Amino acid sequence: MQTQKNSSTPFWEGVFPAITTQMHRDGSLDIESTARHSEALIASGVSGIVYLGSLGENQAMSGEEKRLVFNEMIKVVAGRIPVLSGVAETSTAEAVRYVRDGEAAGADGFMLMPAMNYKSPDPEETLAHFRTVAAATGLPIMIYNNPIAYGNDITPEMFAQLADTKNFVALKESSGNTRRITDLHNLLGGRYAIFTGVDDLALESAVLGIDGWVAGTGIAFPHENQHLWELMKGGEWAKAVELYRWFTPLLHLDTHVKFVQYIKLCVQECGLGQEWTRAPRLPLSGHERDAILKIIHAGIETRPALPKKAA
Repeated sequence: MQTQKNSSTPFWEGVFPAITTQMHRDGSLDIESTARHSEALIASGVSGIVYLGSLGENQAMSGEEKRLVFNEMIKVVAGRIPVLSGVAETSTAEAVRYVRDGEAAGADGFMLMPAMNYKSPDPEETLAHFRTVAAATGLPIMIYNNPIAYGNDITPEMFAQLADTKNFVALKESSGNTRRITDLHNLLGGRYAIFTGVDDLALESAVLGIDGWVAGTGIAFPHENQHLWELMKGGEWAKAVELYRWFTPLLHLDTHVKFVQYIKLCVQECGLGQEWTRAPRLPLSGHERDAILKIIHAGIETRPALPKKAA
């Protein structure tokens, strides 16, 4: 659901899954399959969708392809829930161009990453990148902090320095350090909506107080993922722990360097898409593929029965 903190600033909350960009075996875009998967996620009750994030293989696509995917998905979703695009450009100038184009196309907002391929030794460079991109659009932005993957750590103190930029409305915390959630609350109160971006820390993060979840593996099990979120937000911790224990082997797939291949394979085995990725990522094979399939099939075979929702 998208609520309002005030009349001008959106407050994002709930599950905003990071959807894959579906592709054909040859690596070409499969817009129709991406649209079908989007419909399945919407049907599960998600609060928004993030296209072209890390799981969406943003960095392996040309600027023209990214704009095509995002523009088409804006049409598919048609205003039913907020639609965000990842912004993962190698320069600030390209990120500025991308958000301007996205805003013109009808985006609801963006998930902004640091400049790719540049591990900045200077926090001021990272802050300048974010501020410059934010100034190029009037749309709300979720800042994506993933120092493990991208080498630039946005600390709570840095988020405090960015707090005067009004269209920074949310942050995706993927440092893997759940202490950060409490530090952010203590330092910034409710200034930002806090999302977890690490699947197998979702319950731990919810205990500490988060507003949303940018889910990964949950795109293959959308109804279970949504139900887990609802249990956590409702404080039904015993039921949440039980479901989380079933889910955790699958959620671990989100934290491996091959998370794109693992989750796309999971999506395929659940009948929601295909496993094909864009090079340099290669399809899984041999013992590794067998091991991941074993985890996925065990999850499918022991899939819990969920309570029926009222019509």
